[in-house]
Amino acid sequence: MGLRVLDAVELPIRYEANIAEVRRSARALAQSRGFDSFATAALTTAASELARNVWVHGGGGSAVVEDLSDGQRSGVRMTFRDSGPGMSPADLERALAGGFSTARSLGLGLSGTRRLVDEFTVDTRPGAGTVVVITKWTRF
Repeated sequence: MGLRVLDAVELPIRYEANIAEVRRSARALAQSRGFDSFATAALTTAASELARNVWVHGGGGSAVVEDLSDGQRSGVRMTFRDSGPGMSPADLERALAGGFSTARSLGLGLSGTRRLVDEFTVDTRPGAGTVVVITKWTRF
C-alpha cells in the first residue's frame, strides 16, 4: 500500500497568534493518530519553531498539516512556506549545523527541528522564500 493523505488543512501564518494555532493543530492530529507523549511533544515543538520562523524570518506564510498513512504507520506531514528573503546555500548549511542566526537568537531552530522529526527537507534560495517539510511517524 502506498502513501495516502487522509486529510489536509492549510493554516495561515500572518500574525504571532497563528503560531499557537499551528502548534495546537499539530498536537491535536498527533494525539488523534496515537502518537505517544514524546512524539507528540517533538512534533508540536518542531511545528512551533517552524511557524515562528515563517512569521519572524519570512514575513508570514502558511503551514499545511497532513494526516498520512502508508498501511503500516500513521504520520503527520507539515509543510511550512514563506515568501521571505530565503537563504544562500552557505547560510542554510550553517543554520542546519546549529548556532547560526540572523535574528540574535541561539540559532538552534532548524538544526533542533531536524533532530525532532523523522523526515526533514528544506528548499530555499535567496529572493525566493523558503519551504520546509517535516514528517513524524508512528506505528499502528
